[in-house]
Amino acid sequence: MSLRVAFGRFALLLAALLFLAVPAFAHDIPNDVTVQAFVKPQGHVLRVLMRVPLKSALDVEFPRRERDFVDLSRVDQSLRDAATLVLSNNMDLYEGDRLLPSPRIVAAHMSLESDRSFATYEDALAHVTSPPLSPETTIYWEQGILDVLFEYPIQSDRSYFSIHAAFDRLALHVITSLRFLPPGEIVRAYQLEGDAGLVRLDPRWYQAAANFVGFGFFHILDGTDHLLFLLCLLIPFRRVRPLIPIVTAFTVAHSITLIGSAYGYAPDVLWFPPLIETLIAASVFYMALENIVITHPKRRWIIAFSFGLVHGFGFSYGLQHTLQFSGSYLLTSLLSFNIGIELGQLLVLALLVPLLNIVFKYMVAERMGIIILSVIVGHTAWHWMIDRFEVLRQFPRPQITATGLATGLRWLMVIVAIAATAWLISLTARRRTQAATTGERLSAP
Repeated sequence: MSLRVAFGRFALLLAALLFLAVPAFAHDIPNDVTVQAFVKPQGHVLRVLMRVPLKSALDVEFPRRERDFVDLSRVDQSLRDAATLVLSNNMDLYEGDRLLPSPRIVAAHMSLESDRSFATYEDALAHVTSPPLSPETTIYWEQGILDVLFEYPIQSDRSYFSIHAAFDRLALHVITSLRFLPPGEIVRAYQLEGDAGLVRLDPRWYQAAANFVGFGFFHILDGTDHLLFLLCLLIPFRRVRPLIPIVTAFTVAHSITLIGSAYGYAPDVLWFPPLIETLIAASVFYMALENIVITHPKRRWIIAFSFGLVHGFGFSYGLQHTLQFSGSYLLTSLLSFNIGIELGQLLVLALLVPLLNIVFKYMVAERMGIIILSVIVGHTAWHWMIDRFEVLRQFPRPQITATGLATGLRWLMVIVAIAATAWLISLTARRRTQAATTGERLSAP
């Protein structure tokens, strides 16, 4: 084979590859897409109003006219195809546990990007049921917005409804902004990322509780800094009885700040979350340092309680996005979240306590093992503390305001009251122990 023939074949192959690649470049998957939706049960019909950018409808062809503008006089069928392929085929709605049948497309509109009718349900409904864009309107299909009104047959508007919106394939990053309008109740807003799985739009109390137990369980397992703090708490003890008051104090403390934050009692300023993250890292570092310096730490439950207040704020930031799934049962969901955290902590304790006992018995001396583990944890926490402090420094110094001072005083009063109660309980328990010891001595021969 001559060099000229080989070069010619290579050129043909390269041209073919470039030709095949052109459609892919013309229909790239968008980076970001936001799907807006209203879900409203009314009588025996469930209305679903939806808006999605048409740039995500890559598999639908739109009729064109001169200069590649959409031919709006012939676009109706393409819009209905896009409504089916992009939206209804990727969305399941349930009444109770029953999957609803495929919806009826009442209306499908192409709208301009400048349209703001989806601010409210009433405006969106009026817009979708209004006359379409004028055929003289000049618009490319990638610039259009698809507005659709679906209707599902239902048995009652008082039923419990759920949705599984699997729109994660529409773009690299998809947000579904959904508002549920049950009859006679407040609007429930949801912000779902990608494929969020089955979402109960108006959950019952036990459904909300089960969800938040799972949220809490996996949240503690994903929180490396919380797990290292727990590790530092149990390293010197490794027995259930002395760990009970320590873990209980930590649980009570983080429950207080977690619930208080969920009800809006935490400072609503930008610098507070990075401050909490820095203090969490500092708490891990302190506990590791104490394990190194003090051979037999006493009254560790006080330290656990103090730092538990800080960790509770940290838990609340991880909970902010999931509170939308609590429905009408905020307190139930918060308590269930705490239960999930405790279950996760118990799992960690059940795994680490016997593991540490085996390590200290067969691999390294107890005191040396405590020091080695604490040094490793302390080194990690030190770097976290420095990095998070650098983030904190980027915020301006906080200004003392009347609102902030009042919030701080409320939290201080709560903490002092709880600390006083804990001190009285501890004092009572100590006196009972001393009295029992004295009685045993007197009764001894």
